[in-house]
Amino acid sequence: MPTLPEPPAIDDTPPPGQDLAVAAESLYLINLLLLPGLGFLLLLGLYCRHRDSAPPLARVHLRQTVSASLWAGALLILANLLIVVLGGYHAAWTWIIVILYFTTVHATLVLLGILGLARALAGQPCRYPLVGTLLS
Repeated sequence: MPTLPEPPAIDDTPPPGQDLAVAAESLYLINLLLLPGLGFLLLLGLYCRHRDSAPPLARVHLRQTVSASLWAGALLILANLLIVVLGGYHAAWTWIIVILYFTTVHATLVLLGILGLARALAGQPCRYPLVGTLLS
């Protein structure tokens, strides 16, 4: 009876910097969804500590998450300024702006974070369109 050839060996070692990339993407999502502000401070601390010494995979994910977080903060400030300009927080426009902001801008930023986390878990680089290039 003929024997079957051995299957090729699978290399299970993660690429350098994958754990740091996953941490950066996770902190980005934590900032957007669970602990705004605190998640950003932790992400910023991780970025400041590893921005020069991180492997290329981690460096890409660190830069894009910090960049996207800065964009998210700027867009949130812009939405609040728009609310104030259009009549304050007691005007009818307030809820329209809030609903539009959360269904378009915030949801898009969260989906980009989920995509980035999936790519980091796969050990692959990822670049968010528009919001991920501020620090490049």
